[in-house]
Amino acid sequence: MSIDSIAGVLEKENALKKFTNFALTVLILNILVILWGAVVRATGSGAGCGSHWPLCNGEVIPLQPEIETLIEFSHRLTSGLAFLAVTGLVLWARKLYAPGNPVRRFALFSFVFIVIESLIGAGLVLFELVGQNASVARATVVSVHLMNTLVLLAFLALTWWRSRFPQAKEQIGVQRFPSKSGGAIFALFILLIGVSGAIAALGNTLFPSQSLVEGIQKDLDQASHFLIRLRVFHPVFAIFGAVVVLTILYRAMEQDGRLLVRRLGWMVIGLGILQLVAGFITLVLLAPVWMQVVHLLIADLLWVTFVIFIDSKRHSYIADESNR
Repeated sequence: MSIDSIAGVLEKENALKKFTNFALTVLILNILVILWGAVVRATGSGAGCGSHWPLCNGEVIPLQPEIETLIEFSHRLTSGLAFLAVTGLVLWARKLYAPGNPVRRFALFSFVFIVIESLIGAGLVLFELVGQNASVARATVVSVHLMNTLVLLAFLALTWWRSRFPQAKEQIGVQRFPSKSGGAIFALFILLIGVSGAIAALGNTLFPSQSLVEGIQKDLDQASHFLIRLRVFHPVFAIFGAVVVLTILYRAMEQDGRLLVRRLGWMVIGLGILQLVAGFITLVLLAPVWMQVVHLLIADLLWVTFVIFIDSKRHSYIADESNR
């Protein structure tokens, strides 16, 4: 092999490493934007720019902003930065990877869903489904927003993960995980936990309680607003869903002798338990903003790790997994 060929290979490997680092940065950036979005919702700052989008109260840059305007405007700025970052990710992937490569495909899907994410965010503002709006429409759109966010994070996570293992191949002769029935169970509980969590968070924001006892009484009162009555379902779905999903995952993990898979499995289980503890603390403390952000952060990390675990179960890696 000539010196020029060796230099070309090294340059290619360096570019791939830089892409992997950038993909991880984009994933982290989007998680931070999501967390700041929770602050916007929890502080009731969604109407900080009025019903204007992309302008803020009719201005490109608000000159005399109130605190709610600053919170909302900063969220729009960081969301725009995340959008540009994902755009750069997909363009770079197209340059580095051949058509049909999973990294290139996942990056493209990430772009599609961040576009949808932006449109949903704009719709919330333009249709005034922010602030103190407690309508069924807002609860529905917020739930759809959350599910789209999860899909976006999944594709960003897979873009980063697969760029680390460019030679990953689907395992042949091994039972697919999850199976169709197992996948349906996972999807059902993720949907129930996610949607109920979004509705519970919205209910806590719009109808805060002064004490835990008062909150429980409101939850059980048939005269309460529907967002209050629906809050009780989230901890039920979360506990039951966690037991079912983590049990299935533990069995699948124990049947796999690969070190990487077992490590990822234990990470998922650990984050799942931590999430239940965080949910209990959030409930007892009456959902303060900072605890809502912590709860959401753990949820995002749990989801990303779970997606990577599923991908690792389905594929074998040429590289030595014990060193990853």
